[in-house]
Amino acid sequence: MQGKMYTAPLPPQLSDSNRRIIDTHAPSLRVYQVWKGSNKFFLGGRLIFGPDVRSLFLTIFLIVTPVILFCAFVSQGLIKEFRPHLGNLIVAISAVFAAYIIILLFLTSGRDPGIIPRNPHPPEPEDEGDGSSIMPTDWAGSQGGAPTLPPTKDVIVNGKVVKVKYCQTCMLYRPPRCSHCSICNNCVERFDHHCPWVGQCIGKRNYRFFFIFVSSTTMLCLYVFAFCWVNIRKIMEAYHCNLWRALLKSPVSGLLILYTFIAAWFVGGLTAFHLYLIITNQTTYENFRYRYDGKTNPYNLGYARNIREILFSKIPSSKNDLRATVRGDSSSLFTSSMPLGRALSPEMPKRSFDIEMGKRHAVAAEDFEDIQSQIESVGRLERCGSQPRHANWDQKGNWEITPDIQMLAAEFGMEHGSRDREKINGRH
Repeated sequence: MQGKMYTAPLPPQLSDSNRRIIDTHAPSLRVYQVWKGSNKFFLGGRLIFGPDVRSLFLTIFLIVTPVILFCAFVSQGLIKEFRPHLGNLIVAISAVFAAYIIILLFLTSGRDPGIIPRNPHPPEPEDEGDGSSIMPTDWAGSQGGAPTLPPTKDVIVNGKVVKVKYCQTCMLYRPPRCSHCSICNNCVERFDHHCPWVGQCIGKRNYRFFFIFVSSTTMLCLYVFAFCWVNIRKIMEAYHCNLWRALLKSPVSGLLILYTFIAAWFVGGLTAFHLYLIITNQTTYENFRYRYDGKTNPYNLGYARNIREILFSKIPSSKNDLRATVRGDSSSLFTSSMPLGRALSPEMPKRSFDIEMGKRHAVAAEDFEDIQSQIESVGRLERCGSQPRHANWDQKGNWEITPDIQMLAAEFGMEHGSRDREKINGRH
């Protein structure tokens, strides 16, 4: 008589992510291919945009269309009234100016705005003690005895205390002036705002290009506006007619005058507002939240130094190597079932996957036996009509048996299970 052994049913197949984790010969991926934010990537990760990148088409259309109309219709009258080379120069300047603005638009929207890389696990208390921060000492303890991370901590900036928040999504304390963009799902350094017109966050690494883009667009509007009026005045003088008749003779000029007048108020007002932010060293996010009302701005260094810092200082390098190679995103396997605010056990990195080195640590036999015994115990309880909420991984923390762990157990259990069945059949 053959003995019967109950084993948990094996999943039919592994997910693609777990297959990449288990298979040490799986092809390596790029960082942008396992990116956890909502960004869109082009040219193999060389260009990074926000999720609303399609709005760029509308922005380009609003910039290019009036310039095309100006060059196609208004330029003819200007070339006739002015000397040919001067009229051609006026038209060429508008075309070159538009091309320059489009380049600024892509420099603003197609580069890393200053994204802070996410942590693979919540920081340990000692990870955040760097001498410039003041950590609260009265931390609340969780039920398991592990400390919870405080929602804020104090940081010294130019001799003044500034509170920084802990980001549950990126699992890090945000640097000063950093905020998490809900649209791009990233923490952005010196976050100003998310601009739907450029389809990207405006932060430390692209704010300068954004300001030049907005101010240049203002100047282009004024340029087209002015020479459309010059064209109307020349028509009035040539035909000895009033304004209305001149507009009827050149309706495109009248249309562009109206369009550029409205656009100049919009982008001109935006330019003036950001010029005020620059000379006072504020961000749009800080200004709208009235963060410095009745308080001293710790970042305000004076008009001259503020302008030099924001517009003429060296742009820092990106903290993300989007084309670096990794072997899957295995960190989520162990962090997905961990409660928020809980710090990882020091033993966990020894049993996890080494993403940076691109290789996977072997799972010990006793680890596999622990996983298999947990699954079998859950199966027995299911037959009895009850099921525990958590299964003990060890004595230091509670872990959920997630489908990923079951798949790993199944993968490593295929060989062990077949050998066990052969032994049992041989005995009977």
